[in-house]
Amino acid sequence: MDTAGQVIKCKAAIAWGDHKPLTIEEIEVAPPKANEVRIKILASGICGTDTAALKGKLGTKFPAILGHEAIGIVESIGNCVTTVQPGDKVIPLCMPQCGQCRACKSPNANLCDKNDFTNNTGLMQDNTSRFTCKGKQVYHFVGTSTFTEYTVVSEISVAKVDPAAPLEVCIVGCGFATGYGAAVNSKIPPGSTCAVFGLGGVGFSALIGCKISGAGRIIGVGSHKDKFPKAIELGATECISPKDNDKPVEEVIRDMTNGGVDFAFECSGNIETMKTAFESTYIGSGVTVLLGVAGPNDKLCFHPGEVMMGRTIKGLPYGGFKGRDDIPKLIGDYMANKFNLNFMVSERMPLEKINEAFELMASGKGLRNLIIF
Repeated sequence: MDTAGQVIKCKAAIAWGDHKPLTIEEIEVAPPKANEVRIKILASGICGTDTAALKGKLGTKFPAILGHEAIGIVESIGNCVTTVQPGDKVIPLCMPQCGQCRACKSPNANLCDKNDFTNNTGLMQDNTSRFTCKGKQVYHFVGTSTFTEYTVVSEISVAKVDPAAPLEVCIVGCGFATGYGAAVNSKIPPGSTCAVFGLGGVGFSALIGCKISGAGRIIGVGSHKDKFPKAIELGATECISPKDNDKPVEEVIRDMTNGGVDFAFECSGNIETMKTAFESTYIGSGVTVLLGVAGPNDKLCFHPGEVMMGRTIKGLPYGGFKGRDDIPKLIGDYMANKFNLNFMVSERMPLEKINEAFELMASGKGLRNLIIF
């Protein structure tokens, strides 16, 4: 039966508040309005940003449907939509690309003005929701909301991809793009020394980006030593654990690298790890890239002289990629075997086991657990 223009009833995982388990509920998904797209979700990864939302780090509005790393099929479109059609395979974009704001027009920025990370409305562009559950409004999450059988996103938050793309490419929608992009878009000179802090999905993706960029030495830093062999396979030249040394790991790295690495990528979101990454870089020219999500009250403190002497500290949201332009290209590179993604997929689980999937990630087991619809 054609569902275009109708309210769809389906299953979704609802987050009713922070620090609470998700519950599987029947929800109503309204038809897309003008410039909107309704998507049947095929698979969704569980990302650290979803965990950050549940821990209260993002100021997320509840009840909400989390999830932002997915692949699906366009079910229907609203008026004025021109870039996708029903039946297209697509990636919902947590970093939109409106094409009109200062960031979208700049080659040096990608934080579109219409993103909902900084705006934090939990609503569509018209400030309303397309979700209801038990007669109650349910909020969207960073413009995507993918822990549901159907979702509605703005056209500026969707990228059409190769129809043959497999389900695992959903992780390109956030984790892989963030880590890989942070490395390749940092313009690492060949032969440089790099350190990657946090060997999860984003960190492993950063290792691949460092290797492709031609880094001469890549140090993986993490506390789960069972991940070291895979890190070496993906590009790390060596791995170290903060638990294995009597002195701070930043001192160990500076000793290993004649004063510090050229580039440090922080992928954990831990404020102390951010400081460690910064202090691991060479004082005269080192670059620290922050990728992890910190808490709302966290403060990164250091003496101004540590920057004045030549260091740089910066962030690269979404790895510096522009969603609608760059995500289809990344999917194309994957389809052309320029990099592998299978290593990131640990478990494939049904929606009903989503809380178990979160627990597996929290335990440090595996990298990405995919919810298959």
